[in-house]
This record gives sequence, structure tokens and C-alpha cells, in this order.
Amino acid sequence: MKKINKSRLFLASCLALITTAMTFAIRARLETVFGPEGVGLTLEQIGYAFTPAFFGFTLAMVFGGSLVDFLGIKKITWMAFIAHSIGIVWTIMAGSMTSLFLATLFVGIGNGMVEAALNPLIASMYSTEKTKMLNRFHVWFPGGIVIGSIVGWLVMDVLGLNWQIMVATLFIPVIIYGVMFLGQSFPVTERVQMGITNKQMFSSLGKPLFIFMVFCMFLTAASELGTTQRIESLLKESVAVPLLVLAFINGIMALGRLFAGPVAHKLKPSGMLLYSAIFTFIGLWLLTITSGGMTFVAAAVFAIGVTFFWPTMISFVAEYLPETGALGLSIMGGAGMFSVSLVLPVMGSLMDNASAGEALRTMSILPAILIVAFLGLNIYMNKRKQKA
Repeated sequence: MKKINKSRLFLASCLALITTAMTFAIRARLETVFGPEGVGLTLEQIGYAFTPAFFGFTLAMVFGGSLVDFLGIKKITWMAFIAHSIGIVWTIMAGSMTSLFLATLFVGIGNGMVEAALNPLIASMYSTEKTKMLNRFHVWFPGGIVIGSIVGWLVMDVLGLNWQIMVATLFIPVIIYGVMFLGQSFPVTERVQMGITNKQMFSSLGKPLFIFMVFCMFLTAASELGTTQRIESLLKESVAVPLLVLAFINGIMALGRLFAGPVAHKLKPSGMLLYSAIFTFIGLWLLTITSGGMTFVAAAVFAIGVTFFWPTMISFVAEYLPETGALGLSIMGGAGMFSVSLVLPVMGSLMDNASAGEALRTMSILPAILIVAFLGLNIYMNKRKQKA
């Protein structure tokens, strides 16, 4: 068997995640293209057109996660490549709510397959430092959003080119990650390595701790992605170029995840999640009362809050519930994206009928609940450690 090139696989994985993240930033920029001043869709209609990015992601993660142990990480990775390619072409051709919906569905499936295959890949390759390496891998979600935000700003606002060229830039990371994965040998998943049976895996999905983490994933993902995905509409009255605020938020997130190792060592995953919820709550409230340059201060507080949410939720399950396997990680990611698909139309309706401030105040309820939930998690994990 060909030797596994960990560094190449990790780099290719990061490029696949950059593709995923760039789709989020570019989709945020498309909101104004297809909105009332462009194609003519209402903000609520755009919310529905964008939902496949999240429920498609959910379906792909759960479907891909359930198959990754059987088909192997490699096959699921190539499914991601194919779905990404179809979704990008269809987006370029989109001209209505229906075509945008279908294009977004394929992009969402590609994104979901990336997470379904590559989270288990990283956990398998770096089994003794999961929190550190999964955070380092997920640097490239905010990192890719920064790249996508700057690309969107340069193509649309600085150079004045059409939006199809902006979307076509997604082919650059797609082609590169495809070439890098080509011909590589992949490891088996950690569950297969541990010899855990299907029965053990499925029974572990019913553990109270896993169910609790799935519930929390609904709220953490909605707090982060529900806000950033509607950034154009939420902040268009506060700042001149909302997409630059999105780049700023994700730049902070990328730096935070890059240096997650020392933070994880000091606070442990449960502590990281509690502090994240506190900062996210404060940041959302500050965004409702700031404008101009102060918006960036509020955005920085929010960014500090959401930095560790997604990768630490995933790594918590990988570290403390490894018997749930690739399917457990996929259910976590899928739950997060599904929650965002529910939140987007609600936010759109609030902005259509009330205000962006009202939408942000409503969103702040989610991290408020998480503060209580993660406080309880910390107490539980400390007691569990004392018993061990």
C-alpha cells in the first residue's frame, strides 16, 4: 500500500475547506445581486433560495458520514469535488429564484461532503492532537471567507466586473485540491481503526452527552453562520462595505484558530465553548447599537466569540465520544447547517418587516441559552474528570 502523505492530504483538505468557505462569502455578496435592487427577489425569498446551502450540506454530511466508514474517505472526497464543480457552473447560469436554489443545493452538497470526509480524515491522521489539528484545519473556514470576501470586493466593487466572474474564481481552489488529492492513499477512519462495531456506533449516538452536543450545535452554528451569511443586509445601514466587516470578522477567527492549541490546553474544550458563548452574546448586542468605525469593534468581540464554536464542537465529540465515529461528526456538522437553513428565512422576514437591529437582538437569544448550557457542561466535565 502506498505510504500516506499526511502533509499533502492536510494541505489539500485545507484547500477544499477554502472552497467551501469562499462559497459562503460569495453567496453573501450575491444577496445584493439577486435582491430588490437587482433581480428583484425579496430578502425572504433570497433566504429560501439560500437554504439549500445548509440543508443540502446537512443531507450530504449525514449521508456521507454514514457511508464514509464503508466507502472510504477517498470516495466521499471525490463526491465533494464533483458536486462543487456542478454547483459553481449552475450558479454562474442562475437567473431566477429556482435556478439559484438548485445551484445552491449542489454547492451545499459539495460543502457537506467536504466536512463528512475531511473531519474524520484529520481526526484519524492526528488522533493524539485532535482539538489542535481540527482547529488548525478549520482556520481555513474563516480564512476562506476572508479570501472570498476580498475577491468579491475586488471583482465587483473595485474592478466593476460582473458577478459571474466572481463566482468563477471558485474554480481555482477546486481544481487545485482535486489535483492534490489525485493518486493519494487515504487512511481508514478512526472508528474502523478502533474496531468499533456498527451496533456500538449507533447505540452511542443515543448517549445523553451526544444528544446535548447536537442541541448545542444547532445554537452555535446559527449564532455564527446565521449572522455572517446575512451580513450585507444586517450592516448595510451601519457601514459602507459590509463585506469588509465579514472579512475582518473571519480574519480574527482564522488567527484565533491558528493558535487554538495553547487555548485548548488551558481551558479544555468545554471551557473554550463557555467563553465563546459569552463573547458572542456581547458582540451581537454591540452590533445593534454601533455604526461606522465602532461596528468593527463590535464585530471583533463577536468574532472572538464565534472563533472556536464550530471546530471545538466537532473536536469535543471526536475526543470524548470517538465511538460515534464519522457519522457522529457528520451529524454534528449537519445539525449545525440545518439550523442555519431554518434561521435564514426568519432573519429575512424580520429584516423585511422590522429592522436589522431587531434581527440581531433576536439572534442574541441563542448565545444567551448557550451560556447556561455550557456552564452546565463545564460542571459535568469537571465532575467526570474527578471520578476518572
